[in-house]
Amino acid sequence: MTSNGRASMRRRTFAGGVFAGLGITGLSAQPPKPQAGGTPMRAFGKTGVKLTVVGQGGARLALLRNKEAARAHVRHAYELGLNYFDCAHSYWDGHSEEVYGDVLSDVRKNIFLTTKCTRRTRKEAEDELHISLGALKTDHVDLWQMHGIQEQADVDRIFGPGGAIEAFEAARKAGKCRFFGFTGHHDPKVHLAMLHAYDKWDSILMPLHAADPAYLSFEKEVLPVAVERGIGIQAIKVFGNAFLLRVMNAEECLKYVLSLPIHCAALGASTTGQLDDDVRFAQRFKPLGAEEMEGLRKIAVTAGPGGLKGPALEYWKRDAAGR
Repeated sequence: MTSNGRASMRRRTFAGGVFAGLGITGLSAQPPKPQAGGTPMRAFGKTGVKLTVVGQGGARLALLRNKEAARAHVRHAYELGLNYFDCAHSYWDGHSEEVYGDVLSDVRKNIFLTTKCTRRTRKEAEDELHISLGALKTDHVDLWQMHGIQEQADVDRIFGPGGAIEAFEAARKAGKCRFFGFTGHHDPKVHLAMLHAYDKWDSILMPLHAADPAYLSFEKEVLPVAVERGIGIQAIKVFGNAFLLRVMNAEECLKYVLSLPIHCAALGASTTGQLDDDVRFAQRFKPLGAEEMEGLRKIAVTAGPGGLKGPALEYWKRDAAGR
């Protein structure tokens, strides 16, 4: 599948109740609206902050194609009671941050606002944070994250002379970010290298879903270390970038991830129906037992093209050739 093909994949066939898997909500075209403010919350590691277990991801706002539609979508997420808003400066060429700034600046005290930085040197990271704060219309973010850590070279540059860690520590000291952490989805060993290189992380973000344990598993390798450290844990790729919806439904995907010891999941809802579904599923969530979890793992590994698992399904991870 080409990168354009992956980017164009849609999580659900129809908004609001019919999925590209098993239709757990039935065939009703108008499922009941979720209750505003009824989404469960979890303590975000040792930060002292409580977050809704699902939040709006900023990357998929680009699918809405114009800022007016994106602003309406983000406003709806806030009106549903979500307080966790994920973003990155790189999303939608900076427009996702601008949309958040337009909608959320007036309710800034009520939300937990994140953004991410792909720069690896102090000066570049500081310059990017300045741009992000302007776009977000705030003097600080709640969580600033080193984004897309993929290789050991990233770790070495971040912690080398003049590396980005200096910018992050300075920003926290200056009150420009309350907490900081890192993100990535390529190789669990690189995540472990980040954890071993520094003992003051506030958060971590990684792919967690039912197929992950079968190949280069973040759930098996990284999650236990993050739990032991008491770090705030965010999950991404809950639906396996839509691949899992070939064999499972959206609620099963979310149930699996929320049954793990995580604190919140950044979900890429890009329609009102998807967003309502996510919130409804979170509101009626009950943890799965060990046998149910294992059953979903067995189903999930068949979701890749041709029923293949590993890099055929999780194309964002390091492949068998080490790339």
